Amino acid sequence: MKADAKKSKWQLQEAKNAFSEVVNRALTEGVQTITRHGKDVVVVVSQEEFRKLAPAPHKPFDLLGHLMACPDKALHTRVFRTPGTSRDIEP
Repeated sequence: MKADAKKSKWQLQEAKNAFSEVVNRALTEGVQTITRHGKDVVVVVSQEEFRKLAPAPHKPFDLLGHLMACPDKALHTRVFRTPGTSRDIEP
């Protein structure tokens, strides 16, 4: 069965039989939706499109990097210690 040129929605059985075409259309025409029992269940997208939509991988928090990314580079000159001598701390 030949699908029409603007098709973007596929029944599951049809998508299985024409998987290469589904993939090619996802690469050239955009998102391809696959249905099962008349309901949308899966979409096929290009890797490029997926990367745009997916959240960035989690990186551990880097305090120094966070502080260095501060747009106000003069912030450290405005942070002052409280006047007076330091207090004694018991061991």
